[in-house]
Amino acid sequence: MPVHLPRSTGARRLVSGALTVAAVLLLVVPATLGDPVDETRVSTLVRLPVEPLLLLAVVLALPAGRPRLRTAVAAGLGGVLGLALVFRGLDLGFLRALNRPFDPLIDWRYAGSLVGLLRDSFGPLLGTALLVGAVVAAVAALLLLPLAAVRVAGVAARHRPQAAAVTAVLLAGWLVVVLVGVPGPAGSLATADTLRYVHHEVARVPGQLADLREFEAAARDDPAADVAPEDLVTALRGKDVLVVFVESYGRVALEDPALAPGVDRVLARGTRDLTDAGFDARSAWLTSPTFGALSWLAHATLQSGLWVDSQPRYDAVVTSRRLTLSRLFARAGWRTVAVVPANDRDWPQAEFYDFDHVYDSRNLGYRGPRFGYPTMPDQYTLEALQRLELEPRPRPPVMAEVDLITSHAPWSRVPLLVDQATVGDGSVFDGMPSRLDSATDIWPDPTRIRAAYGHAIEYSLSALVRFLTTYGDDDLVVVVLGDHQPATVVSGDDAGREVPVTLLARDPAVLAAVDPWAWEPGLRPDPEAPVWRMDAFRDRFLTAFGTTPAP
Repeated sequence: MPVHLPRSTGARRLVSGALTVAAVLLLVVPATLGDPVDETRVSTLVRLPVEPLLLLAVVLALPAGRPRLRTAVAAGLGGVLGLALVFRGLDLGFLRALNRPFDPLIDWRYAGSLVGLLRDSFGPLLGTALLVGAVVAAVAALLLLPLAAVRVAGVAARHRPQAAAVTAVLLAGWLVVVLVGVPGPAGSLATADTLRYVHHEVARVPGQLADLREFEAAARDDPAADVAPEDLVTALRGKDVLVVFVESYGRVALEDPALAPGVDRVLARGTRDLTDAGFDARSAWLTSPTFGALSWLAHATLQSGLWVDSQPRYDAVVTSRRLTLSRLFARAGWRTVAVVPANDRDWPQAEFYDFDHVYDSRNLGYRGPRFGYPTMPDQYTLEALQRLELEPRPRPPVMAEVDLITSHAPWSRVPLLVDQATVGDGSVFDGMPSRLDSATDIWPDPTRIRAAYGHAIEYSLSALVRFLTTYGDDDLVVVVLGDHQPATVVSGDDAGREVPVTLLARDPAVLAAVDPWAWEPGLRPDPEAPVWRMDAFRDRFLTAFGTTPAP
């Protein structure tokens, strides 16, 4: 839309000059931004970026009589700066949530999951407002920076000798500052961070494509494929095997001084209660392929024995013939089920896991209220598994993957435990969410966020212990683990990716089979307990309880 300037010549010049200054600032300020973690520091703005100078040098080098070419080049270069600004903003968000920068080659695939997560976590109104705000900011950057570049290029073209002289002096000054190493308030006074950022994003694409080809080859070469069904998990014949993922249950829950005391009390009490019920436990650490979110990557890694640390790898493995733990148990005669209460629609990737049945929020029989993101309390999820799969007799042994999602971000409206006998269809929880803290109550305060996370983990673990002490028998084997660490708002910027893992059973032979693992007794792994990558679990588990897959 054209800007209608006042008729007064002085006023017109004033407005035109203000627009030009604003355009220059739009090009300079984003280019001064450094490491995404530090982008909120004002001191990063006191730097001399080279990118606007290079933009001027390029447009001034074009033929003077080609205004359309100048406009197209300036708009294109401004668009690159706009894209870099948007991507670096996404980097900041991804670092806060996932402890890694945004990957433009793959992370666009998570857009649908992000929309659903925000709406489920913060409610339709606030969640939509956050999404709209982010989209408006991105669109503004992608529109305004090209417009700013076109305006500055036009002004420079009209004053070509002066603009060329200023550009040459500033570029020479920038080079001198770099060579001398003049420091600024936030690193070097001269910066080419945006240029390096764009180069890095482009240069890594070939490596990512090559990595994906190697991964696809590994998915085809499965050492478990040659193991005969009668040789699979022979030491677990007749036993129900549950693989229980506790959402966001990371090492920080056991080692952060603000979180560990409460979680430690739950684990210590749970160890005593389970021991009284005849269970023994062995615990260690697994390194998750993901951080802060994207739980399905961890699930696929544990099940497939492959390092599934990105969406392209996930897409590749779920369309391959790689044998998952659930598929291998099905070959050996188990009934296999998935309990995924977060799902409210069909799950096409379930075919890869070869589950005989998938339970989700639509068919678990829950008649109670929703608790923010979690569609139902973990206590109900486990009770439904018992009623629908473990209680009916006669039946084949069951292998189930179970997702406990009460500890999913934003860790609000954590339910209260009720007597197991009263869980029923979940209507016992009616009215409970309205009495609990909502996400909008918790998230303005990082201290409250961390406390809410710890409380959610305590609840999920307590619900599991209560389920096992109520229903567990000699023919039950449970692997319980976290899928990933919580977001950096809880874990901190330098957290690793380790999550606790525990094997539980009442049969001493089951625990004896994993003695070579050297895992720690009890529900809480020692800080020096073994650490495996999560993709190592499948084959080591198969080896401990059956035939070793050929390497």
